[in-house]
Amino acid sequence: MKKTLGILLAAMMVFAVAGCDNDDGPAEETGAKIDNAADNAGDTTSDAADSVGDAASDAADSTGQAMEDAGDSISDSAEEHSN
Repeated sequence: MKKTLGILLAAMMVFAVAGCDNDDGPAEETGAKIDNAADNAGDTTSDAADSVGDAASDAADSTGQAMEDAGDSISDSAEEHSN
C-alpha cells in the first residue's frame, strides 16, 4: 500500500512539474509589454524632470550673477560720484 501511494505521489509530482510550463500566454506577454512601456514612460518623465530642473537651476544662477554684477556696478558708480 505504501509503495503504491509513493508511486502515485511521485506521478502526481511529475505531472505538476510538467504543468509548470514557461511559455507565456498572450495575456502574460501583453502584460509584460505594458509593464515595459510604463517603466520606459517613467524613465522618460524622470529624465525630462531632471532636464527642466537643471535648466531652472542654470537660469537662477545666471540671474543671480547678473544681479550681483549690477549691484557691483551701482556700488562702483556710487563710489565714483561720492569722491
